[in-house]
Amino acid sequence: MATDNPTQDDSAGLTLPPIVGKLLGNRRILIGLAFLVPIVLVAILGESVAPYDPTATHVADRFAGPGGKFLLGTDHLGRDLLSRVILGGRTSLLLGFGATALALVLGVPIGLMAGYAKGRVDEVLMRVMDIIMSVPTLLLGLLILVVLPSNILNVVMAIGVVYAPRIARVTRSATLSVSEEEYVMAAKARGESNTYILFREILPNVTGPIVVEGSVRVGYAIMIGTSLSFLGLGAGPPNPDWGFMISTARDYIYQTPWFLIWPSVALLITVMATNLIGDGLRDVLDPRETGDHQ
Repeated sequence: MATDNPTQDDSAGLTLPPIVGKLLGNRRILIGLAFLVPIVLVAILGESVAPYDPTATHVADRFAGPGGKFLLGTDHLGRDLLSRVILGGRTSLLLGFGATALALVLGVPIGLMAGYAKGRVDEVLMRVMDIIMSVPTLLLGLLILVVLPSNILNVVMAIGVVYAPRIARVTRSATLSVSEEEYVMAAKARGESNTYILFREILPNVTGPIVVEGSVRVGYAIMIGTSLSFLGLGAGPPNPDWGFMISTARDYIYQTPWFLIWPSVALLITVMATNLIGDGLRDVLDPRETGDHQ
C-alpha cells in the first residue's frame, strides 16, 4: 500500500523516525561522521591494528622517514609513529568524550534546578557558574590539576568541571522556555514531585539544545585536554598522547618534521569532525535554528 510518509522504506519494510531522516540528510553530520567514525574505531581497536608496540624503542631506526618498515616514520627514540598516533587517539578521545559526559552529568541537573526554581535558587546557582566561567578555561584546568595528581582520570575531571557551567547555562535557558508549558502545569496540578517534573516532563523537552551543546563541547574538550598534555599534565610518558607527542616533537622539528605533523593532523581532523557534527546537530535539533518547538 502506498504511503505518504517520507521516512518509509518500502523495499525493506522499515520506517525511520523523522529525526533520523533529518540527521542522515544533514551534510555536515555525514561529513563529520565520515572522518570521526574511522578514528574512533581505530582508537578502540588500538593494539589490534597498531603494527608495533607504541612504547617499544628501535634505537637503530631513530628518525626513520615515512615508508618502508615504518609507514609514518619513527620518533627520536625509534618508536613507530603510526602506532603512537593510533594509541594516542584513544587517550585524546577519552579526554574529549569522558570530560563532556562528566560536564553533562554535573551541568544538566544544575541548569534544570536553576531554570525551574527561579528566584534565589537560580540566582545563587548561576552566580557560582559565572564565577567558574570567569576563570580562563586552560587556567582553571591547570589550577585543578595543581591540587590533584596528574593522571588521565583527573584530567577528565578537571575538564568536566571547566565545561559544566556552560552546559548548565544552556540547560537553564532551555528550561526557562518550557517551565510554564501546559504539560508542566498539569504535572504540578497532579501533585507530581519536583524530581519527576524535572526529569520526566522538562528534560525530554530540552534535550535538543543540550545535545547540541554537548557535541560542540567534545571538540573543545579534546583541545584543552591536548593543551594540558602538551604542558605535561596528561597521560605522561611513555604512554602515547597527541598533546605530549606534539610537545616533544618541537625539539626535533628539523630532524623529523613528520614527528610533529602526524599527531597534529590527527588532532585537526578529529576536532574538525566533531565541530561539523555539532554544527549539523544545531541545524537539526536547535529550535532557534529550525523553528521546530516542542
